[in-house]
Amino acid sequence: MRLARIIRYVPNVAASAEFYARAFGLTQRGMIGEDFIAMETGDTVLTFAREGFVSQETGLEFTLSRPEAPPSPQDIVFEVADVAGAHGDALAAGGTEVSAPMDKPWGQIVSYLRDPDGALIQLCSPLPDTL
Repeated sequence: MRLARIIRYVPNVAASAEFYARAFGLTQRGMIGEDFIAMETGDTVLTFAREGFVSQETGLEFTLSRPEAPPSPQDIVFEVADVAGAHGDALAAGGTEVSAPMDKPWGQIVSYLRDPDGALIQLCSPLPDTL
């Protein structure tokens, strides 16, 4: 088994994909109309789908991600060589800073920001080989 994709349900699929392209250099892998865009991230695909799609398919309701609301209890983590540089790029692309890059006791550099839809993003250096 492998984790194939993470799907974020967003109010504007194209705008979300554009932010991730500008902020993190992700490229579009594919799309289905205006409702679904998949972005290449390496081993796992980050996908943006129209809000309401999962409700339409499953009958379930879910909490909408909004920048003015508390973030949902997970984050999107990007491992990068230059956390400070990537953090600056993401802010310049429209992200909102939560915490600037900081050295962690376990040997990583970590920062947090939120995307324009309110999702929490963590940028981090690679984990030490011991973890």
